[in-house]
Amino acid sequence: MNSENRTAEYDFSKLSEPFQNFLGDIGQMFQAWDMFPMPIEIFDPNGTAIFINRSCIDMFNIKDAGLHVGKYNILHDTASDNVWGHDSIERAFRGEVISRPYKPVPIQSVVDRGVADEKPFEAAFMDVHLLPVWKGEKLAHVICICNPKQVYMGLPEVARAKEYIDSHWLDKFDAHAVAKAVNVSYSTMAPIFKQQTGMTLHDYYQQVKIDRIKEKLGDKSLTIQQVFDACGADSRGWSAKLFHKMTGMTPKEYRNTLK
Repeated sequence: MNSENRTAEYDFSKLSEPFQNFLGDIGQMFQAWDMFPMPIEIFDPNGTAIFINRSCIDMFNIKDAGLHVGKYNILHDTASDNVWGHDSIERAFRGEVISRPYKPVPIQSVVDRGVADEKPFEAAFMDVHLLPVWKGEKLAHVICICNPKQVYMGLPEVARAKEYIDSHWLDKFDAHAVAKAVNVSYSTMAPIFKQQTGMTLHDYYQQVKIDRIKEKLGDKSLTIQQVFDACGADSRGWSAKLFHKMTGMTPKEYRNTLK
């Protein structure tokens, strides 16, 4: 799905200790993080941003890093508090590794602060990891690593419709419920969605369902029937035929391609 941006899972807490080696050369540390393929932000012990990497600049469409670095303080940001919780942020600055899965990105606040001219996407969700780095017994930095999971582009109505379907893929499909969730009529929603995505609402729902089945097939402790049951699908009926149609493989054949 073009709204989906998935990256490999990783225990980011393991990075905290190795990157202490860069503290002797802050330029070397920034150079390493600038090549990292996910958004990275580094804060001083007081919560002020001292670095953002290229991926962060590109994703948030930041027009000038100088508008953010040295000016933004995560400990005094209401938008971050609303998403991650002020207590969680404070705990990171007391030395605790904090991970928060699938959190909404407060992109509107970036625009409101004048760091970006307009929203580069309508909505996005990320796994967020706050990693304290120590120099001796003193906190030196807190590194924020963002792992993008979903990015919704396009018209707000289309983005919200995708978000709703992504969140309700286990439910029986109801196009009118999708339109109602987006606060537009079905007669308005359906053609806009098809025009913007090249898919009907039902096509998108089916794609989401099959993608979730594909993901769960990676858990080889589950039988294929258990995978389909967990995804609200029939492993021997219409859902299995749809899987074959969309992947060109049976569920068993697809599972055999997975490492």
